[in-house]
Amino acid sequence: MVGRTLVRGGLVITASDELHADVLIEDGRITALAVAGTSAAEAFTAERTIDATGKYVIPGGVDAHTHMELPFGGTFASDTFETGTRAAAWGGTTTIVDFAVQSVGHSLREGLDAWHAKAEGNCAIDYGFHMIVSDVNQETLKEMDLLVEEGVTSFKQFMAYPGVFYSDDGQILRAMQRSAENGGLIMMHAENGIAIDVLVEQALARGETDPRYHGEVRKALLEAEATHRAIRLAQVAGAPLYVVHVSAMEAVAELARARDEGLPVFGETCPQYLFLSSDNLAEPDFEGSKYVCSTPLRPKEHQAKLWQGLRTNDLQVVSTDHCPFCFVGQKELGRGDFSKIPNGLPGVENRMDLLHQAVVDGHISRRRWIEIACATPARMFGMYPKKGTIAPGADADIVIYDPNAEQVMSAETHHMNVDYSAYEGKRTTGRVETVLSRGEPVITEREYTGRAGHGVYTPRSTCQYLN
Repeated sequence: MVGRTLVRGGLVITASDELHADVLIEDGRITALAVAGTSAAEAFTAERTIDATGKYVIPGGVDAHTHMELPFGGTFASDTFETGTRAAAWGGTTTIVDFAVQSVGHSLREGLDAWHAKAEGNCAIDYGFHMIVSDVNQETLKEMDLLVEEGVTSFKQFMAYPGVFYSDDGQILRAMQRSAENGGLIMMHAENGIAIDVLVEQALARGETDPRYHGEVRKALLEAEATHRAIRLAQVAGAPLYVVHVSAMEAVAELARARDEGLPVFGETCPQYLFLSSDNLAEPDFEGSKYVCSTPLRPKEHQAKLWQGLRTNDLQVVSTDHCPFCFVGQKELGRGDFSKIPNGLPGVENRMDLLHQAVVDGHISRRRWIEIACATPARMFGMYPKKGTIAPGADADIVIYDPNAEQVMSAETHHMNVDYSAYEGKRTTGRVETVLSRGEPVITEREYTGRAGHGVYTPRSTCQYLN
C-alpha cells in the first residue's frame, strides 16, 4: 500500500461541477480537493503523484445492471466475475451491481448465497447485488425484509419469460406492497411475455426463424403496455418503481406521463438502444444473432426519444445489462429458431466511452455523462456519496480519462470474455488511461495492474431519491 496519492492537474468533473483541481487520496478515500495552483493545492504532499494534465478526472462508473455467469437458455453468460469486472475496469467502471437469482422452488437466501460464492475473491472492482424474485410466496416476502436490512435493497421482477422468471400481476403487486413497507425498490423487466409467446409461436409456424424476427415479435407496444401496467400496479401498492432497459419511445412516454403525475417512477436505458438498432438484428448469415437481447433493439427513430428522455430526466440511468454470449457455440444455439438464441449483449467495457462519444456528438453535457453513468446509479441504489462522485470522504474510485484519444472498438482489443463486439469498428473519441479503485491502481496508463479479489462486496442503503 502506498500512503497518500495525489492526482494533479486534471479537470475534475462530477454531476454538479467542473473545476481544475488536485485530489488527495489516503487510505482508499478522497481526503481533500483544492483548486489547482492555490496555496492549498501546493501544500498537498504524497508518496505517489499521478499527472492528469490535459485529462479529465472523473468518478469511477457505476454499472447498476450486469449479469456475470448468468444461467440462461441452456447456457451461461460467458463473463465470470473475474473476467467481467476486469473488463469493467478497463472501461472506467469501478462498481457493478449484479443480479442474484432466486430459482422457482428455492429461497432468496439460497440464490444470494450462490452469487456471493461466485463473486467472492474474484472481482477486480467493488460489487453489490440486486435480487431477482422468481417465486413470490409468503416466505419470499418475509425474506425481502431481511435482505433489505443487510444491504440488498432492490428486487427485480419479470413480466416476460413465462416459465423461467415470469411473475403474474398478483405476484408483482404483493412484492410491490412489501417493498412499499420495507423501503426496497422494485426493478421491472416490462414486456408482456404472455402475448409475446403467442407471437413467437405464430412467427415460427410461418417459418420466420431468423434473428430479426426476435425484434419483430417483441413489439414496442407490448413494452409500453407492460410499462404502463407496472406503473399502475406500483401506484396501487404505494411503491416506487425502476423500469430496466427501456428501449421503445412508447415506453418512455409512459414513464414521462407517470413522472409528470409526481409518481416515484424511474427509468434506465442502455448503450445498445442508443447506438444500435433493428438494422443490426437484420444482418445476414445469422450475424443478427449477436444483437439479440430483450427488450430488443428498435428501429432507429426510437433513439432520438431515448436521448431526449436522458436530457429531460425522464430516463435517469444508463446501465449496460451486460450479459454476453459467444457467437460460436452459444448464440448459434438459435440457428433455425430465433427463440432459442440466448438473450444478451456484451457492453460493460464500452459504456463510459460510448457515453463520452455522446458528449462529443452533442447529445448530452459532460456533467450529464457523469450523472447518468456514476452519480445517479449510486444514489438510486444507495451507494452515494461513497460511490459516484469525487468529494472528501468518498471512496477513491477515480478515472483519469483522455478526452482526445481516439480508439476503434473491436473484439480484437476488448477484454470481455466474448468472441465478438457489438460495436465492431466503431470509432470513438475518449479513452480510459488510469483507474483507481479505493485508491489502488487497477489500470495504470493502459496496463492492467489490478487483481482478482481486490473488489469487495458493498452493502447498499435504500434508494436515495425517496427520502
